[in-house]
Amino acid sequence: MTEPIRDPTIRGKTIQFRWTDGPTKGMTHEHIFHLDGTVEWHDAERRADRGGPSEKATYAAVPVADGAYLVSYLAASGYTLTVVLNFQDQQLIGFASSSKEWFPVRGTFEVVP
Repeated sequence: MTEPIRDPTIRGKTIQFRWTDGPTKGMTHEHIFHLDGTVEWHDAERRADRGGPSEKATYAAVPVADGAYLVSYLAASGYTLTVVLNFQDQQLIGFASSSKEWFPVRGTFEVVP
């Protein structure tokens, strides 16, 4: 398999996704896009460093337009999250899917210092 693109706008950043539509509506998930090409995420209310669960997977992050990036990863649960992050308005839109389910998702995001 070819090594996925991991654009520096995403790689090495921590980004909180606040879901406004989809199965996780009302939740906030913190995503840590590690330099090694893995992403770790957890419920922002139950941070991993405070004993909350965290998952980790390989990710891709590809520029699709000025200030917009397609980000995708496949979790061990079998769900794939594919979203476009628009850095011009901090909106995200995409899909969460498995082999049996498919959900449109929408929200906002913030890069955490």
